[in-house]
Amino acid sequence: MPFPFVLPTTSAFSFAAAFSCPSHPSLLRNASTYRGVVRDTLKRHKRLPPESQAANLGLVVSALQDYLPYLVAVADGLSGKNAVRVVPRQTSAQDPKQQTQGLEWRPVLVDPRIPGREAPRAKIPLAPGATIAGLSAEIAFALSALGHAYTLQARAALQPLYVVTSVVPVGSDQRLAAITAATKSLLAAAGVFLYAAMYTESSSASAVATPAPEISSAALRALSALALAEATLLAVLKDDPYPAVVAQDRNEHDREWMYKAPDIPKVRAHLFARLCLAASEHTAAAAAGSRGLSSAFLKYLDDLRHTSRAKACRFFAIDADLGGQTGTALAYIQGAMEGLDGPGGSGSGILRNGEGDGKKGSLISRLRKERSEKKEDRRIERGSGWGSDAGRFEEARVLAMLDAKWTKQNDTVNVQRVPPSAPLLAQMPSGRDIHVVKPMNAPTLDPTLLEAMRAPVDPLDELADEDNYGGGDSSEDEPAAPSGGSKVLSTYY
Repeated sequence: MPFPFVLPTTSAFSFAAAFSCPSHPSLLRNASTYRGVVRDTLKRHKRLPPESQAANLGLVVSALQDYLPYLVAVADGLSGKNAVRVVPRQTSAQDPKQQTQGLEWRPVLVDPRIPGREAPRAKIPLAPGATIAGLSAEIAFALSALGHAYTLQARAALQPLYVVTSVVPVGSDQRLAAITAATKSLLAAAGVFLYAAMYTESSSASAVATPAPEISSAALRALSALALAEATLLAVLKDDPYPAVVAQDRNEHDREWMYKAPDIPKVRAHLFARLCLAASEHTAAAAAGSRGLSSAFLKYLDDLRHTSRAKACRFFAIDADLGGQTGTALAYIQGAMEGLDGPGGSGSGILRNGEGDGKKGSLISRLRKERSEKKEDRRIERGSGWGSDAGRFEEARVLAMLDAKWTKQNDTVNVQRVPPSAPLLAQMPSGRDIHVVKPMNAPTLDPTLLEAMRAPVDPLDELADEDNYGGGDSSEDEPAAPSGGSKVLSTYY
């Protein structure tokens, strides 16, 4: 948690080859320059080792933020929404470059046609009559890449909290700072996806088939709902002591247990339960709008929804235990376990106390569970691929701890009857939101910069632009740029 997105890559493109701008001749050249920087940054990010990608996310975000105002200015000028006048160039049947002119992006939320291979590029044609739709698709791809980058920044901030092999455990102040930074990034991602959905719906591209399912209005709203759900769960994690206690218990280097018992303060259990239910509702809304997206993403949504409901059950159980109702608390815990292990869950492999002891099937399940957990721990330590279970393993450990504690307590002290869990789960209230997603501010160019682009373009610069953006192999699998930098970067700097 959050979902381990992969950033897309894109092909080379020159706006001047497809459009002309009589009012601001330098606009198209600058837009091509900034797009070249985005393309180069995404290519370099993809080639970095997983442990180095987190530190590079700031450059990706900065490149996309710099490019979007120019892209939106070109699109608005083509639609007549601003003082800029952009018109499509007339295509020539004798010029093969103009006939094949178009934009390409590599989708990241679709299943590849061949397992183990990347999905094919989505082609965005700029044929006459479809130029506005093409630029709208380009804006949607750039905005979705920005949203994914924000989500990955949230993952990078949270990663130290889940490492169980650290000699120096994460302190409470560091934990709070990490969760606060991750929440800010997730809310920013939710705002970006919401703005992208609203822009797609308001443009003329809404009547044209999208080149990839992940930039449809429904999918973008689903991504916004997912980011909101994850930010809501972080509001709970900030004051939830149990995951930290379980992580401390699993840390082989921790020696605090020798002289101090784990500190488990009282929590606002009923409030946290309703926040978790709200996260589950947002995740369900995200799943409803994610048709056509990758199976791994859909599985993550299903896992997150069940994990959120399991967390809600746990907090209702804690609330019942604080009221002296240990039997009811155990019923909620059993309902949470069934939600993760049952037909609707994803099979986290939680073993009830005393169930299956000495049986071969139980031993195999336990060994399979331990192996899966160790693999997840190694992914967390490397910083790549972790969290694809949507926090299922972490919640399973907390539930198992509370189940063992309260079962022993009920068997020796309280001796209360454990009621059926189904009626309790059916009576759970609706969720309660804590965050409000606001769409990001529309990316606009500074009026001073826009006015300066009325200057004509030097003919030598036009030739350089054609070399930099109009030709050559546009594949992101081409050899890495030499140490001196690519042509795009040399032009930009």
